[in-house]
Amino acid sequence: MTAPGVEVPLTTKKDWSSDQEVRWCPGCGDYSILTAVQMLMPELGLRRENTVFISGIGCSSRFPYYMDTYGLHGIHGRALALATGLAVSRPDLDVWVVTGDGDGLSIGGNHLIHTLRRNVNLTVLLFNNQIYGLTKGQYSPTSEMGKVTKSTPFGSVDHPFNPVSLALGAEATFVARTHDLDRRHLMETIRRAHDHRGAAFVEIYQNCNVFNDGAFEQVTAREARPQMLIPLVHGQPVRFGAGNERCVTVDRQGRARIAEVADVGEDAVLVHDERRDEPELAFMLSRLARGPFEPTPIGVFRAVEQPDYGALMEQQLLEATQRHGPGDLTSLLTGGTTWQV
Repeated sequence: MTAPGVEVPLTTKKDWSSDQEVRWCPGCGDYSILTAVQMLMPELGLRRENTVFISGIGCSSRFPYYMDTYGLHGIHGRALALATGLAVSRPDLDVWVVTGDGDGLSIGGNHLIHTLRRNVNLTVLLFNNQIYGLTKGQYSPTSEMGKVTKSTPFGSVDHPFNPVSLALGAEATFVARTHDLDRRHLMETIRRAHDHRGAAFVEIYQNCNVFNDGAFEQVTAREARPQMLIPLVHGQPVRFGAGNERCVTVDRQGRARIAEVADVGEDAVLVHDERRDEPELAFMLSRLARGPFEPTPIGVFRAVEQPDYGALMEQQLLEATQRHGPGDLTSLLTGGTTWQV
């Protein structure tokens, strides 16, 4: 984060790229996301020395090695705990968390929901490939039911997480979805997430061409997108299709459903409102598709302004200091009841 009025040196993608050899499988969707982020950083008005990328464990978690910024490759599922401490103690920094569907939603799931509900000021990029790639192809928390993998030879019986629904359930103030095959949409979504003050969560559909190739091709393949991706644009009717002939509407039971505009009429088309205080509308849209094989909303689901966790803590400490004076650590440790161990 750069203070207002402070000039930021011009940079290029090369300035944000480290000297480390990028080691992902050839054809992995992570390459596309890395390139998009490296291309975007010069446009955000940031300083590399004020930028931090933190990750846990997984293929996506190699990300900090490839950014020429400060970074930390943490332990499995703990990236958000580390990032929370940094974001709260150093509000002058831009803190990014790169995680995956395994790292962020399995062992790290508890940290994710609490980071989002607290509205910690950081940006979370969750790469979702519906598989454990680093450990060679076990099912993940987003794998579909019936998924046959090395750890589920008879098919998974677990009901999968919907990452966007999960984030909205935690009342995250910014929630979005994009994918690795549309660089323009990817960059613009990440830009908006970064510019948001508070916890920003972006699910990125990312293809693992070795262990789960084509998991999203029914909706992200170029020829499929007009009929299968539903763009969410604030203040605009939710329409899609080659000629915008299809739409999202709300039925008499208050459920979102897909319809033909000609059948329901223009007035019945749902108008997207990402700034609505209550998350119900965004949550309803997140449940529109049962998986990436049905028409799937993409874009920003929710973007509302609320005080972030660090600012609230800072205000609380300021008020306590004004009321009681500066703290005395020695008195705290030696005063009152003590125990000798």
